[in-house]
Amino acid sequence: MRITDLGRSRRRFFALLGTAALALAGAVALPTTAQAANILSNPGFESGGLSPWSCTGNLGSVVSSPVHGGSKALAGAVSSSDNAQCNQTVSVQPNTTYSLSGWVRGSYVYLGVDGGASTWTTSPSAYSRLSVSFTTGASQTSAKIYVHGWYAQGTYYADDISLDGPGGGGGSDTQAPTTPTNLTPTGKTSSSVSLSWGASSDNVGVSAYDVYSGSNQVLSVSGTSATVGGLSPSTAYTFTVKARDAAGNTSAASNSVSVTTSAGGGGGTGFKQAAPYLFEGWGDPPNPATVMSATGVKWFTMAFVLDSGGCNPTWDGSRPLTGGVDQTAINQIRSAGGDIVPSFGGWQGSKLGANCSSASALAGALQKVIDAYGLKAVDMDIENTDEFENEAVQAKILTALKTVKTNNPGLRTIVTFGTSTTGPSYYGNRLIEQAQSLNANIDVFTIMPFDFGGGSDMYGNTVNAAEGLKAKLKSTFGWDDATAYSHIGISGMNGLSDQQETTTPAIWSSIRDWANSHHIARLAYWAVNRDRSCPGGGVVSNCSGISQSTWQFTSITAGFTG
Repeated sequence: MRITDLGRSRRRFFALLGTAALALAGAVALPTTAQAANILSNPGFESGGLSPWSCTGNLGSVVSSPVHGGSKALAGAVSSSDNAQCNQTVSVQPNTTYSLSGWVRGSYVYLGVDGGASTWTTSPSAYSRLSVSFTTGASQTSAKIYVHGWYAQGTYYADDISLDGPGGGGGSDTQAPTTPTNLTPTGKTSSSVSLSWGASSDNVGVSAYDVYSGSNQVLSVSGTSATVGGLSPSTAYTFTVKARDAAGNTSAASNSVSVTTSAGGGGGTGFKQAAPYLFEGWGDPPNPATVMSATGVKWFTMAFVLDSGGCNPTWDGSRPLTGGVDQTAINQIRSAGGDIVPSFGGWQGSKLGANCSSASALAGALQKVIDAYGLKAVDMDIENTDEFENEAVQAKILTALKTVKTNNPGLRTIVTFGTSTTGPSYYGNRLIEQAQSLNANIDVFTIMPFDFGGGSDMYGNTVNAAEGLKAKLKSTFGWDDATAYSHIGISGMNGLSDQQETTTPAIWSSIRDWANSHHIARLAYWAVNRDRSCPGGGVVSNCSGISQSTWQFTSITAGFTG
């Protein structure tokens, strides 16, 4: 992660996309306003199938993750020549205003009515709500509702799509379904509540059940059970359910139930660490006790432990493991009431993960460092083609971490790796998947959200990358939001990055505040050596390249409490 090593290339995709919001032709008479009832069938894809939705190129499917609500969602696998449009045609009444909304996730996802109004958003890491209104023509009796992605922009997801208004048929069916009975909570986590209820009856047929949290409709499902997600820990919610038929007639509300979600942190690690990098190998390394006194920081990430040959750990591959400047710095930190976590690896050099012959040999090398300093935590900074982009080496590292964690009760294990602006890359995803399959029990997955290869929104890119990591941890380990956040770390770069991205103290403060509000596990940055002002100085080892106060980034980092 040092200045001279970070030539990582990051691919970014830009799309200059436009869309026109065209109103359907209106009649001379004033339009009526649609009553609030979802007339779409299978709006949340809870049936497990697409019908009555149809998708171009057979590119649509129903998936179990990621979902917005319930247990299913639509996935549209766009290609370079097909935007994977999925649509449903419904009966509507002429000269009537309808409200269309839905929850989508992906790069450039569109929601609209064929020949009329549409809207779009880009939200790669989390579901975002789209909504648009349109008015039917004087003689219009049907409307085709669609959702689609954009060419070559990756799979999009859609869930809980709603078209609120009266169904077609001129109001021939005016009888509402009976009221759902015995609404009962059947389970809860820190971020979700599961519900079930008794079925309603109708003279024609019940088409959906609408679930409400207070006065807000949060789900539409076809069956008599649902799971409402996206909730906050330790929070009380009140739910009701209404039945709805195809004509838009809606029943009275069921009995209400109040449920308080579980406390956050579920399977969390309970491990919190503010630990900026300190490197004794260059950059006018400061006296760490002086920095601690000025900022209040307690932990440092010491870089880097490498292989000096024969799977033998040394500082930077050349300085002795004990008895040198690194141990002097560690002694100063501990004398001032702090502690350190060594970082193994980095961007270049002879790395233990790549060069130790086996997982057991690597575990032995890690154990030497653990024994030398009585460590509470270790960090594996997995980068470049020799470790990060080598799945066999990834597995070796994870197995070694599992071994030392077993042999050293209470030891915390951290893996640090690069990221895209939307979350882990292919190799980041493989690292997480292998950690799960090997049962490595990693405490913190730390991303390095910089050197993206362009882009100036370092706060937005960092948050989006962290949210993408959260989604991957949830889908891989089955964690809820709070548990996934509690396994996340962020390791940024102060001032100018190698690719001329700028993180100012104000931006880093916002990132720190986001990290605290989402209760992640770890906050670090590269590096304390650079935590000094030199506006216009470029990307150098002993200052940030921007205007700042001395040790300002370290002071901000010290305010991370998780």
